[in-house]
Amino acid sequence: AGSSTALRVPDMPPPVMVDNQTRPAGRQGFNLARTSEALFTRGSPLNLPASVFAGASALGFLSYIVGIHSATYGRADGVVKQVGFLWAPNWTFLFMVLLPLFFALVTELLVFWNDEGRLRLTGHSEKIESDDAWARNVEASSYTYWAVFLICVLFAGLFQWIGVCLIPLINGGGHYAVDWGKLAIVRPEVISVPMTIVFTGLAYLYMCLCFYLLFAGLILLHTILHDLWKIEEGSKMRLEEYRRAGGEIGLRVMRGIFRCTVLGVVVAICMKAQSAYLASNGEDILTWLANDMSSVLNGHRNDSNSFRYRMPTHYSSLLVAISSCVGFLYGSIRFGKRFHAPLWKMSAVVALLFASYLLIDAFDGFSILLGTGTLLATYGLFDPEFGRWRANELGSNQSVS
Repeated sequence: AGSSTALRVPDMPPPVMVDNQTRPAGRQGFNLARTSEALFTRGSPLNLPASVFAGASALGFLSYIVGIHSATYGRADGVVKQVGFLWAPNWTFLFMVLLPLFFALVTELLVFWNDEGRLRLTGHSEKIESDDAWARNVEASSYTYWAVFLICVLFAGLFQWIGVCLIPLINGGGHYAVDWGKLAIVRPEVISVPMTIVFTGLAYLYMCLCFYLLFAGLILLHTILHDLWKIEEGSKMRLEEYRRAGGEIGLRVMRGIFRCTVLGVVVAICMKAQSAYLASNGEDILTWLANDMSSVLNGHRNDSNSFRYRMPTHYSSLLVAISSCVGFLYGSIRFGKRFHAPLWKMSAVVALLFASYLLIDAFDGFSILLGTGTLLATYGLFDPEFGRWRANELGSNQSVS
C-alpha cells in the first residue's frame, strides 16, 4: 500500500468561556483600563461601595484604638481646636458616604449602558459584538488610566505622605496645620510618633487608591458620553423610533452624569472645608461654619483666620472639582441642543455648587452660599430634572381622571 502524507494542522488553543460567551483562548497581559472597568461592573454592584466603606470603617476603628478619634490641642494663640480623625469630614463622611454612593451610581450607569442602552442604540443582535466594541473604547484610554494611577499613588499618596506627615513627624514641626496626622508633635502623650507614622501610612495608601478609583469612574463616565455621541453621529439617517429611544437613553445618561458630578464636587468641598477649618479660629468644623453663618445674621465681623499654613489639600481638591465637572461639561456641549430644558437646570446647580466650593472661607457668610448649593445638589440627586416628580404625579392624576 502506498504511503500518503497528510498535512498536519497546528493545534488551536481550546475555547474558553468568558461571561457565558465562547472566545478563543490566548495570552492577555495586564490591562489597567479593563481591570479598572471590571472593578465597577464585575460581580455584585455592592462590592466596590462596600469595600470602600469597610476600609473607612476600619480606619475609624483603628483611630479609636490608638486614641486619636477625638483629640484637641491648644494653639499658640489660645484657640483649642478639635483635630480628631472622626471629626474630619474629608476622612469620614467622604469615604463612608460620598465615595460609596459615587461608585454605586457609576456602576449603575455602566451596567445600564452595557446591558441595555448600547444594545438598543446600535441594534447589535449579539451582546458579544457590543461588548467587544465597548472594550475597545475602554482600552483606548489606557494611557490615561496609567497617568492617573501614577499621579494618585506617587504624588497624592507617597510624596504627599512624606512631605505632609513623615518629615514633620521626624523633624518635629513644619509649615502645615496640626491635624490628627501630626498630633504626636504637640501631644506626644496621646499617640507616639512611630504609631502615627504607621497609621498615616495606611490612611494615605487607602486614600490614594480610593481617589484613583474616583478618577477611573470619571474616565468611564466620559467614555460612555463619547461612545453615545459616536453612535448617534453614525446613525443620523435612522428611523424616528430610534431617535425617540436615543433621546430617552441620552437623557438617562446625562442624569447619571449629573449625579456623579454633584458628588464629585461635594467631595472637593469636604476636602477644602476641612483644610480651611484647620487654619481658622473655630473650635471644631461645625462651630466654625455656624459662627460664619451667625456673623452675617447678627451683623458682626467674623475674624476666622489668624494663622497661615501650607494647604496642599486646596490644590488637590481643585483637581477633583474640575475633573468632576469635565464630563458634565462635555455632555452639555454634545447634547445641549437636544436636552436644553433639563440641562440648563442641572448646569445651574453644578455652577452654583462649584462657585460655593471656590468661595469657601473667602468672605464672611460663605457658609450660607455653601449650604444653599449643597441643599440644591442633594435634591438634585433624587430629582435631577428638578420637577420630574411633580410632572409624573400630574401625569398620573390626569390618566386616572
